[in-house]
Amino acid sequence: MIWVVAALLFWAGAWWLNAWLAGSNMAATRAVKLAVPVIFGVTILVVWEALVRGLQVPGVILPPPTVIGAKFAASLAILWEDFVQTFMKGALTGFIIGCGAAVGTAIAIDRSPFLQRGLLPVGNFIAALPIIGTAPILVMWFGFDWQSKAAVVVVMVFFPMLVNTVQGLASSEVMQRDLMKTYSASYWQTLFKLRLPAAMPFIFNGLKISTTLALIGAIVAEFFGSPIRGMGFRISTEVGRLGLDMVWAEITVAAIAGSAFYGTVALIEKGVTFWHPSQRS
Repeated sequence: MIWVVAALLFWAGAWWLNAWLAGSNMAATRAVKLAVPVIFGVTILVVWEALVRGLQVPGVILPPPTVIGAKFAASLAILWEDFVQTFMKGALTGFIIGCGAAVGTAIAIDRSPFLQRGLLPVGNFIAALPIIGTAPILVMWFGFDWQSKAAVVVVMVFFPMLVNTVQGLASSEVMQRDLMKTYSASYWQTLFKLRLPAAMPFIFNGLKISTTLALIGAIVAEFFGSPIRGMGFRISTEVGRLGLDMVWAEITVAAIAGSAFYGTVALIEKGVTFWHPSQRS
């Protein structure tokens, strides 16, 4: 019982501290902006640890963070191998191919009214197909190694990226396009000097959405067939063995990789679209 009381007291104290920092005169400083989420995250871990131990929750249901951390530290070699297989080979490769193909297709659609009326509705239909249904088919087509996982990721990221890029290419104003015509600019000159720069906020919006979809797609695809490595393979295997500490260690790796991937794309966006109002401080 003392663990539960300690967890509640710690939670109340952390809540008060965060509320005070968020409402103080220092709220706009970089240190406070970093401290608030850090305190919040530490609070979750401490309360999790105390409640699991205080309520004596079995480890096969929910292990405490200290046990997960110990398993993480003891399994670094396995976790790294799974990370390379799932993220570096499957998710990242599929992300690059899918997003690159989507941008190229969006430019083709922009030039063709036929594709605008024919491909986009079909794309919306395909994008609505559940990954649970398409992943086994793609695994059978492309084999059990990382190539099939990359194919699943391509399918998942292609149409969100396509829709955002098409919308972005149409975002430039009529007066801006008319001005390019008065300069006798060709289609490609207008595309590269006006329309693609104007579409960058939309393109990066699609890229940020795709970072999450890519990792989810690669992990889920490994549930339907994989060599003896990969995050999805390890999670499904360890669940069958009731190794929940290893499952949570893999989830931690996925969360760190996904956050870092999203943050990298957001950082690149800030440098490329510095002129956009959303990036102005």
